[in-house]
Amino acid sequence: MNILFVSSEVTPLAKTGGLGDVAAALPAALRDAGHSVAVVLPYYRAVRESGVEAEDTGLVLDIPLGPARLAARVYESSTREGVKLFLVRRDEFFDRGGLYGNDLGDYTDNAARFLFFAKAAAELAERIRPRPDVLHLNDWQAALAAPWVRFRGLPQKTVFTIHNMAYQGVFAAWDHDLTNLPHGWFSPDGFEFHGSFNTMKGALHHADAVTTVSPSYAREICTPEFGCGLDAVLRGRAGGVEGILNGIDVRLWNPERDPHLPENFSAARPGGKKKCREALLERFGLEAGVKAPVFAAVSRLVEQKGLDVVARTVPALVEQGGFFVLLGSGAPDLEKAFVRLAGDCPGRAAVRIGFDEPLAHLIEAGADFFLMPSRFEPCGLNQMYSQRYGTIPIVTRTGGLADSVEDMDLKKGTGTGLVVPSCTRAALAKGVERAFRLYQDRTALKAARRRGMERDFSWKGAARAYERVYARVLGIQPASSP
Repeated sequence: MNILFVSSEVTPLAKTGGLGDVAAALPAALRDAGHSVAVVLPYYRAVRESGVEAEDTGLVLDIPLGPARLAARVYESSTREGVKLFLVRRDEFFDRGGLYGNDLGDYTDNAARFLFFAKAAAELAERIRPRPDVLHLNDWQAALAAPWVRFRGLPQKTVFTIHNMAYQGVFAAWDHDLTNLPHGWFSPDGFEFHGSFNTMKGALHHADAVTTVSPSYAREICTPEFGCGLDAVLRGRAGGVEGILNGIDVRLWNPERDPHLPENFSAARPGGKKKCREALLERFGLEAGVKAPVFAAVSRLVEQKGLDVVARTVPALVEQGGFFVLLGSGAPDLEKAFVRLAGDCPGRAAVRIGFDEPLAHLIEAGADFFLMPSRFEPCGLNQMYSQRYGTIPIVTRTGGLADSVEDMDLKKGTGTGLVVPSCTRAALAKGVERAFRLYQDRTALKAARRRGMERDFSWKGAARAYERVYARVLGIQPASSP
């Protein structure tokens, strides 16, 4: 099959979250499975400044945007994984310091910017060879391509993936005029959403298939609690919503070869994890030589991730003798709360505000337990990194966390993590208590680490699932179906 993957982020060229990782890894996995795959991305300033080589194809697309017609110049490059990459250039839209906004907030013309990009991606599909059979659209920034393909009568099928239901691309009603679609499509059965213009809602009505990033999240977003106002639209889709658990890049996240670790290790040879623990404590200036569990978090500091609950749990965790380390940034009040905690618990708790990729790898390798009590989690990646590095995740039973972490049963010798029922201080405290008990049972701890490290979180399974989705919308038999 010929697939054009449409995304507003691709790691490491342009990234604010997990979407970029998916747009780098999934196309590569599909290519490795024998498909013809290309990715299309806005030609942001960040992409140019990355030093990636990009060749002007000479192709200029004429894109309508309301009453105007604007030129989109197309460049060609490749992703880090070697997948063909098309870049859509329009400097007035994409030559900016941020992808979606700056310190003052979101850019006020984001509707125009990404309606332009989505139309350009759809029109590009008609001009490149081999001509794509499927447009795989990701999140609201690419959403308009689904109704645009239908309106223009283009031959491609469209698959729309929801990475986070909370971000829908909702704009003022008059921005619908920029779509150049019939005015009648701005209706409760189309783009209209409580008087506003909702780009994701249009894709949910017009895409040939809708997926999201884990089976549990697919079920959750069809309920009022998690559907963010679009649960009825999702329930009303004839084909439903399919949940496909994301993978992780097992080449980058591999404790056997990770260059960021002082000593590598594996499920068969786990000894290096002790060296990583020592290096982690030293890096954070914590007490060395103390036999006590190290709890860690690497996260955006937002309430969705349950970090406010973590902050309220740390004092008791330290009182019980544990260590705590955190790497992340986000809400100023949470940043201040964690910095204050570190000051109150010298030698036992430490915090780094910001992001540091090598340090994130060391934390995953050196910690004993990873705290991730999210209120909702479409998929999540760190819980998978943790298991791969022999670190036991403590997670809530929601979304992708529920699908990727099996709760431990010490009597049966099963499970790879500690699952708590909800994102509350009491629930997390019980999870921490279980962690302390597990830490004392070295045999059970070693067995749990090994079970986690032996799990397959590669993209192969997700790629096969997407093959089946593409084949279904095309009405053909998937080549790799069992």
